[in-house]
Amino acid sequence: MVVKVYGPHYASTKRVLVCLVEKGVEFETSPVDLVKGENRNPEYLALQPFGAVPVIQDGDYTLYESRAILRYYAEKYKSQGTDLLGESIEERGLVEQWLEVEAQNYHPHIYNLTLHILFASALGFPPDEKLIKESEEKLAKVLDIYEERLSRSKYLAGDFFSLADLSHLPFTQYLVGPMKKEYMIRSRKHVSAWWDDISNRPSWKKVSLL
Repeated sequence: MVVKVYGPHYASTKRVLVCLVEKGVEFETSPVDLVKGENRNPEYLALQPFGAVPVIQDGDYTLYESRAILRYYAEKYKSQGTDLLGESIEERGLVEQWLEVEAQNYHPHIYNLTLHILFASALGFPPDEKLIKESEEKLAKVLDIYEERLSRSKYLAGDFFSLADLSHLPFTQYLVGPMKKEYMIRSRKHVSAWWDDISNRPSWKKVSLL
């Protein structure tokens, strides 16, 4: 059965799509235009009452929140495609730990940068320069911790690619691309090597073209 993914062809939706490609799961996308407010349409709110993206429909099963979707498919198809959870309970614990680090420590700052640098004008509000400066400073401190971690392992959870790494792809791409803040990655040797590795995976290459 083909999975249906609702959401715009960027940001958190791509996080889910990369996971599906890594697991070899067929999908089709149904774009949701946030600028036009399509996420507030009654039909969409019936799927996601908070109006956030993405949402998946897997047969008669509906699920939202991108990291919950990642965990669901990584577990459902654990024996298929790339193992994104680790082979032992200890490895799984580290995957979960760094997935939470991404959600709680990395994402809030890079999200603020993305919102205020790239999308403020389209959404009709002025960028908050103070918030931009503060968010970059906070993100730099997080990346310093990543640098230390990645000096000891190839990927965040160990020497295997996992959900923890995958989850960073969409928003970090904004950082090194249209935000023109690639120096935040390149000034850190191990973070830079890690980024080159994960951003050159065939799954991301495929999804980034959508």
